[in-house]
Amino acid sequence: MGQDLATRLTAKVEELISRYETLDRENADIKARLARYEKEASKKDTRIKELEKQITDLRLKEAFLGTAGDRTQAKRTVARLIKEIDACVSLLNE
Repeated sequence: MGQDLATRLTAKVEELISRYETLDRENADIKARLARYEKEASKKDTRIKELEKQITDLRLKEAFLGTAGDRTQAKRTVARLIKEIDACVSLLNE
């Protein structure tokens, strides 16, 4: 009976050691995958920030340059404002 108990106990310990080793390998694999995913996520975050900056730059450029119709309207507005300023200066000079 003592021999049988010792045999079963040895088998259980060996099974636990085997499970531990398996889980330890799985844990190491998961940690390695996590590190890869974190690195990829960091790269993608950097790329997203770059693209967002490009979008902002393009929107700003478009706001300044505008379309041909926008430029024509802007020129008219500036010309009208210059005429008003000239008229005000003329009134001040009188």
